[in-house]
Amino acid sequence: MHDGAQEAELLRKAGRGDEAAFLVLYERHRTPVFRFTCRLLGKAELAEDVTQECFLAVLRRPEAYEPGRASLRTYLCAIARHLALKQLKKLGQETMMDDPPENPSGGAGMNPLRRVIDEEAAAAVRAAVATLPPLQREVVVLFEYEEMSLAETAAICDIDVGTVKSRLHRARARLRRTLAPLLRGGPAAVPGARGETGP
Repeated sequence: MHDGAQEAELLRKAGRGDEAAFLVLYERHRTPVFRFTCRLLGKAELAEDVTQECFLAVLRRPEAYEPGRASLRTYLCAIARHLALKQLKKLGQETMMDDPPENPSGGAGMNPLRRVIDEEAAAAVRAAVATLPPLQREVVVLFEYEEMSLAETAAICDIDVGTVKSRLHRARARLRRTLAPLLRGGPAAVPGARGETGP
């Protein structure tokens, strides 16, 4: 993790027009911000736009970043999330509602995402994650893919840790249902994905 005070200074320099300082920060943080927004939006072109807009927003108000509160990466992801949710709203995807709580079922200790990510069925997992409601998808992407802590995920999503845990639980339950055939050795029933079995 990079030093917050050093990054804040680089950001201030970049805000004053120091191109070298901007390039250091951009090269350092562009990939995780783009990866997060791409997984959230599902479209590389939109994710690229959001990533550019995110960095421009930070350059406009470099003084808004407080290194004592969060890392610059967390701060950038929070801005990118806000911009991505605006894009989802434009696309007509509901972001204000989460799935309603469901009755707990057996096998609550299983984590299919962790089991399957390491296997060759990663494409089916990505497709399944893409079908999650946006509010569940973002916590899965941040916590599972970007390996953010619960606290960092909560900070980016502007929710408390308990809500992160709740959304992760519901997302995992939904993924468990979607990926159940795959976990049993068959094709996963992923909406919009073609289930092809190998020889």
